[in-house]
Amino acid sequence: MESAMFDTVHAMAAGARRLAGKVCIVTGAGQGIGRATAYRFASEGAQVVVVERNAQSGAQTSEQITARGGVATAYAVDLSVRADVEGLMADCVKKFGRIDVLANVVGGTIWWQPFVDYTEEQIMSELTRSLHTTIWCCQSVLPHMIERKAGSIINFGSSVTKGGLYRVPYAISKGGIEAMTRTLAVENGRYGIRVNCLAPGTTIIGDRSTSRLLVKQGELAQPMEGTDARVEEARAARKPVLGRPGRPEEQAAVAAFLASEDSSFITGHVIPVDGGLF
Repeated sequence: MESAMFDTVHAMAAGARRLAGKVCIVTGAGQGIGRATAYRFASEGAQVVVVERNAQSGAQTSEQITARGGVATAYAVDLSVRADVEGLMADCVKKFGRIDVLANVVGGTIWWQPFVDYTEEQIMSELTRSLHTTIWCCQSVLPHMIERKAGSIINFGSSVTKGGLYRVPYAISKGGIEAMTRTLAVENGRYGIRVNCLAPGTTIIGDRSTSRLLVKQGELAQPMEGTDARVEEARAARKPVLGRPGRPEEQAAVAAFLASEDSSFITGHVIPVDGGLF
């Protein structure tokens, strides 16, 4: 399955080398959209830093890249810990000389349920996983990009901010990321740094939605009773005009565009990649 994903991503790149020589960090790169983004960046010539809390998953992504002649290094980091994120960025600069691109893919719904049923602990866990990780990554990478007066930050939002069922804490997180994207773009444009946000819709790997991978604390969490039915209800409530869910490689293609000089005059925007949800 993962080998097939890499081959598909490589074929979509069609020999493009827009990221040749660039050092690109991809968080949440051990699965789903994050893994496809790492594959796409590598296919376009980037030196990819694979960041994933689950060391085994991150290593698998890195191994797939290097096995096909790409360049990748895996880091197992808990991105919810600010000090660990700062250490990651400092080590990358020390080892590779710079950071050209940061793709903040990490995040995702942990629990699917009505908002009134969420506990305080569950809400804080959702915010930590899907918002705080991106906050710490942006804040920690910016000093290095400001010093070089160059860089592209690609945050990942979600179409759920347009409305959806059973994912209110996740939607709050992604709404915060969208707001942070716009304000960081204004604040850092003077340094030649671009900040954009990619907002995926429902995305499928095989027969599974990426939102159902439910990774918590680096391990697969057990879904709550009734979760599958709630996921299907949420998906049925909002259908894209293209009539199908997206694929990880389609999200990765837009991320590669935002990472490259092809998007050199685009900053501060949220770009929906959702098949048409209005």
